[in-house]
Amino acid sequence: MSASPSRPDPDELLTQVQAEELQNKRGRLKIFLGYAAGVGKTYAMLQAAHQRKNEGVDVVVGYVETHDRAETELQCSGLEIIPRLKIDYHDVQLPEMDIDAVLQRNPRLVLVDELAHTNASGSRHAKRYQDVEELLDRGINVYTTLNIQHIESLNDVVAQITGTKVRETIPDGVIDAVTDIELIDLPPDELINRLQEGKVYIPDQAQRAIQKFFRKGNLTALRELTMRRAAERVDDQMRAYMRTRLIPGPWPASERLLVCISPGALGERLIHTARRLADELNAEWFAIYVETPDQARLSQEQRDQVARSLRLAEELGAKTTSLPRAVCR
Repeated sequence: MSASPSRPDPDELLTQVQAEELQNKRGRLKIFLGYAAGVGKTYAMLQAAHQRKNEGVDVVVGYVETHDRAETELQCSGLEIIPRLKIDYHDVQLPEMDIDAVLQRNPRLVLVDELAHTNASGSRHAKRYQDVEELLDRGINVYTTLNIQHIESLNDVVAQITGTKVRETIPDGVIDAVTDIELIDLPPDELINRLQEGKVYIPDQAQRAIQKFFRKGNLTALRELTMRRAAERVDDQMRAYMRTRLIPGPWPASERLLVCISPGALGERLIHTARRLADELNAEWFAIYVETPDQARLSQEQRDQVARSLRLAEELGAKTTSLPRAVCR
């Protein structure tokens, strides 16, 4: 027997409950998500760690990359830092997080910067997100950082935007299972100013970055992509919460779009534009025509135009109506 519209599918509900039970046994993962280097992800993560420490939470730094930024290094002060593991690779020692030392220390919360990082050859796991998975499985909470271009399914989109193919990526499943996402945002103009002031890269690197990846158009597009991906994850969490608690919905938390029709010739074009915008926003949309005393003076052609516009809007998925002027007062 299928579930009624007012009740969730039993199998789906059981799966969701089992997933929540499993999550309660695992550590919680929080990602500080940004659209580019330099927006302040690591800084924000360290600030949050100090707040947790002040609340009495046992916090350690498993791996934080400051990139020699003075303000970020200052934020590390006062936090316990697990010494890095040195891995020999072609006569060079590469620093990596010492996962065994973190597990032995067994803190309540550990900071692990740059989730998409590829570990040095010889490490237990090939990727840092796999280190994080092991920590979570042991019940340790993790704060980490990530840029939008490192999500696998968005890799091609980012390459089209920036002309640069990012090699280090993480599976989308990591994002789908995350407990919390905190969006770390900075207007593109401010980020470019930080680059020019040497607060992100050294001057030569900064200039090359501005000429290639960090162009304002690129940054604006990446910023929008980041906001959309974060919103999608929040929406998924809201729907899952409602399903498991039999809450009818969804709540009217998403956008709604209203388009007003006139007797003019631009009605159909306006309807097409509204439909595209509604698709982009994943929004319910409405088309209305307000009847005024001038209605009696409209030509038959104008009246037909209004009717065609409303009919077209209805065919494209809008809810349509005509309102007497008195209703709008």
